Amino acid sequence: MRKLNFYLLLFVLAFLTSCRTDDIIVRQEVVEGLPSENTAIKGFYMLNEGNMGSNKCTLDFFDYTKGTYFRNIYAEINPNVVKELGDVGNDIKIYGNKLYIVVNVSNKIEVLDAKTAKRITSIPLQNCRYLTFKDGKGYASSYAGPVDINPKAPKGKVVEIDTVSLSIQREVTVGYQPEEMEIVGNRLFVANSGGYRAPNYDNTVSVIDLNSFTEIKKLDVAINLHHLKKDNYGDLYVSSRGDYYTVPSSLYLIDAATGTVKKDFHLSVSEMTIVNDKLYFYGNEFNYNTHSYKKSFGIIDVKTEEIIANRIFDKEYEAAIKTPYGIAVNPITEDIYITDARNYVAMGFVYCFDKNGHFKWKTEGGNIPAHFAFLYK
Repeated sequence: MRKLNFYLLLFVLAFLTSCRTDDIIVRQEVVEGLPSENTAIKGFYMLNEGNMGSNKCTLDFFDYTKGTYFRNIYAEINPNVVKELGDVGNDIKIYGNKLYIVVNVSNKIEVLDAKTAKRITSIPLQNCRYLTFKDGKGYASSYAGPVDINPKAPKGKVVEIDTVSLSIQREVTVGYQPEEMEIVGNRLFVANSGGYRAPNYDNTVSVIDLNSFTEIKKLDVAINLHHLKKDNYGDLYVSSRGDYYTVPSSLYLIDAATGTVKKDFHLSVSEMTIVNDKLYFYGNEFNYNTHSYKKSFGIIDVKTEEIIANRIFDKEYEAAIKTPYGIAVNPITEDIYITDARNYVAMGFVYCFDKNGHFKWKTEGGNIPAHFAFLYK
């Protein structure tokens, strides 16, 4: 009887092992054999957000020269850092020889060596959101309050960071729950969302004079603004998330010099990037009335300010990618990268397509892969 139970136990263990999925077994952290290339770009960092409250923000790196994807490199390179990167990675940028990572709920900006990913220091900043840089200074947006849906949530702020001392030098109050920023000339533009004050969203872009570091005016655009990108022709593209009920998401074109809203594209844009005069975007718009998502993809020619494509990769992958969450385009090869957050709990995927939108490769990333930063040699 004991012998029978022993063999039964072996069978059950073997059965359970064979039924495991990649979500629960130990994954291979180094993926080799992906296409390699030799250009001025060594590779890209991938920041995985991690589900809020799970402390699963991780950092990956894809090495173009080797065709190798390395997962969760921060933990291995910085084994003595308590809690590793932290809770919710919201933005990543390379400036000079440093890599900056905004960790939203952990209230900090992690500063790493761009080539080695070795931690240099951490800059405390409550509910920080996005980064941009100019002339040796970094600028970070902050909700300036706790994570809290509250009609009395405070106005946000932008802080100026010296990239040598890595200390905050100045700060300025902007609109409610500020998001992405861009610098045109000597002015910093900030998209204000007011997301914590729903349904009383903010609808403005703050304009900051960088000399005096004061808000000199606000531009009325649309409610619940989020992403903000500049082109090479003095214009800004800003996305609105709408109210998720009757006011749809859309994309607006602003003349940075006059502050005039030049165009409403009537497009749902969840994320976008501008490379070589083309704006690549995807939309994954949620509506509470229907409790459903609507996906869309496309390209805008920023010179003509016209939509030139309603697809950015082969159609079969539009269904395969369940939850598009991040987008980037290699500025040299124009390869297109899309991430899939899937159900936000399982590990996501990173897809690579060539400049014509044809599939090249796919690999598993971390939990909610989202933000890219290209590393030049």
